[in-house]
Amino acid sequence: MPNGLIHDDSLRPHPDGLALRLTIPWYRSLWLSSVTTLALTVDGEQVDAADVRFQLGDNSYGLAELPAQSETLWYLQEHPLLVVRRPVPVALGETYEIVLHGELRLPYMQIAPGQDGGPGMYVPNVVHDARALTVVGTDAAPPALVHDVAPPPPAADGDPFQLGLTLYSASAEFRAGWYGFDGLLDRVAELGIGPGIEIVASQVLPTYPVVSDAFADTWRAAFDRHGFVASSFGANLDMGRRRDRDMTPDEEFAFSKLMFEGAKRLGFPLVRIQSAKPDLLRRLLPVAEDLELKLAYEIHAPMGPNADPILRVRETYAELDSPLLGFVADFSSTMHAMSPTLLRAVRRAGLDEEAVARLQEIWATDAAMQARQQEFIAYLRGRGFDPGRLGAFAHLAFNMHGHVDPREWADIMPQILHVHAKFYDIDDDGQEPAIDYPELVRVFVEGGYQGFWSSEWEGHAFAELGEVDPLLLVRRQHDLIRAAMRAVAPAV
Repeated sequence: MPNGLIHDDSLRPHPDGLALRLTIPWYRSLWLSSVTTLALTVDGEQVDAADVRFQLGDNSYGLAELPAQSETLWYLQEHPLLVVRRPVPVALGETYEIVLHGELRLPYMQIAPGQDGGPGMYVPNVVHDARALTVVGTDAAPPALVHDVAPPPPAADGDPFQLGLTLYSASAEFRAGWYGFDGLLDRVAELGIGPGIEIVASQVLPTYPVVSDAFADTWRAAFDRHGFVASSFGANLDMGRRRDRDMTPDEEFAFSKLMFEGAKRLGFPLVRIQSAKPDLLRRLLPVAEDLELKLAYEIHAPMGPNADPILRVRETYAELDSPLLGFVADFSSTMHAMSPTLLRAVRRAGLDEEAVARLQEIWATDAAMQARQQEFIAYLRGRGFDPGRLGAFAHLAFNMHGHVDPREWADIMPQILHVHAKFYDIDDDGQEPAIDYPELVRVFVEGGYQGFWSSEWEGHAFAELGEVDPLLLVRRQHDLIRAAMRAVAPAV
């Protein structure tokens, strides 16, 4: 997914001068308070911030007002306008050199909590768009989809677990507006993917964190139409929603409870939780019991089931001793190689073959994730290569690709309530070249797992929009998983 605020069809005419149609530079909706900086240059001339307005729907904000908008959601599929006052309005067909620098912070990715009532530190997202844009009057058309696809083999009674997907797999296409929510579910059904449907609430709910009547009606109608099954409701905790301070414990509880109620309303049996703070879990567990919801904390790269932070969560679970508490196993934790999609991305960003080889060598060592990041960045600087040219890839290569032994999942198998069947590529032989799916299937079948495997294509973090059709890849991954699990005799 290109990490950009503007794209080839962004420059539009406007009576005040010009407008830039913006795209949120992330995979989920964000609060307007997440926007820290927007700095614009047109044909080499810096635009005064006083001449720029951020127009979202019927509301318009000065740039200095954005950090205070903690109650205003920039929904993933909304494309606000950055309206720029100019002496003479631009005209269709004219071309301008546009540089837009944006800085955002991700309110659910806390690096360190605030001290003495102040705000904490959060993962930043820095976007620097520089491109020649021609003034256009309409959005670019989405590409044609492949519809002539053979139906998948049917599920069998002996299959040890059910398949499905998270709609997160189509994040880039959904963000671009190639699908509405209904159209996305229709495409999933057309390709025979399912029956499990998982959502990331902050991605698909236009009224996040609330499930509106309109969304609930759309959801039920699609499920009735296609026979889907709700599998997992992905809930984030936006601790940094406000810029002046973190959420209080009461606000964290209220925010989580609101999403639990939304999950129940949509028929989900399970919520993927982001926080496993002991005090918060103690307060939320009675809510989950009342709503009959399971709560599953995600184990994601670079950590595995026996990483120190996960061991602390396991200790909390042992103390609370509830069958409703468990884990989501994300297969990004247990990779044996770096994904070809990532390697293509860093080559596009300028890495030569020597640097690509060194990246893979460093990744494969047993050093801590942060140490490996720093070693690679030092290597790049030693060769005179600015790591900034890679954007986030210098970090994502390590924190999104873990190499824990797949057999470690067996250590917590009774507590695994849901699986993110993460993948990036399917090669010409029908295999995932960086993740050993036959081995993972064997571990889970022998461990007696019987929940959903929810396909999660995360290649959009590295691939260009339109480079592949992720839902076609999900179909191919389902074929791989079915073949693998039917080749393994179930445990007796």
